[in-house]
Amino acid sequence: MKEALFYENLEGGKIKCTLCPRGCVVADTRTGTCGVRENVKGKLYSLIYEKPVAINVDPIEKKPLYHFYPGAKILSIGTYGCNLDCKFCQNYDLSQEFEVSDFEYIENVEPEMIIKTCLEKNIKFVAFTYNEPTIFYEYMLDIAKLCKANGIKTVSVSNGQINENPLRELINYIDAFNIDLKAFNNDFYKKICGGDLQTTLDTLKIIVDEKKHLEVTFLLIEGFNDDVIEFRQMCDYINSLGNEVVFHISRAFPRYKLEYETTPIPLLKKFGQIAKEYIKHVYIGNV
Repeated sequence: MKEALFYENLEGGKIKCTLCPRGCVVADTRTGTCGVRENVKGKLYSLIYEKPVAINVDPIEKKPLYHFYPGAKILSIGTYGCNLDCKFCQNYDLSQEFEVSDFEYIENVEPEMIIKTCLEKNIKFVAFTYNEPTIFYEYMLDIAKLCKANGIKTVSVSNGQINENPLRELINYIDAFNIDLKAFNNDFYKKICGGDLQTTLDTLKIIVDEKKHLEVTFLLIEGFNDDVIEFRQMCDYINSLGNEVVFHISRAFPRYKLEYETTPIPLLKKFGQIAKEYIKHVYIGNV
């Protein structure tokens, strides 16, 4: 375990986590919504520090990143947990359905070991991905600092649900982001994802203001986030961030708790054409 960086002590031994907009108030021996940050006698600890459950070498396009060193190989790292509980989660086995006791069986991988692997395999990119990297913030930050010192570029594949102060500390060490934009409707964020739209929009703005490479992914789910007016508003917002922001419209497959059909390809193509009215770089994925 490693002590968390962002929390406040409250009365009665409780802790308020200030890493993300959920602001979980955590009693002793309990975790927040993400399931991986525990109050231990008045201190908040990350249970997944140095506990990756997935380390793989991927094509960088798989993140997806299409305009950031295309053709490169990237070392991808993920753990357990998430600060959202999307009912359509495409990766729920890592983000939602796990037990804290699982961590006991995961082999420790120190940040230095990640760098050693990159140098040995001549890999010049590391991605924090698979589950939500915000909830393994301390591990990500320590690896990212070492990457920067060794000339290795870093990528965060995130839902954008992170508070401003943690983001601004992290962003100094991250070179590129792919941010999931779930919808352009706060009710969808609250009811379907347990999140907050404005936080993700603020994250996108900060990334652009800090001149980091940004690609945005929208998972299109027929009957849930396919309102054309809202989609046009989303595209207009992305366009306002700058001409070089890349937009991915991704096909959804039935997963987890939400009942829906696989996104029809004609619907993807329709939304792709709409997006091209606003955005320079548009791609359709998962087809």
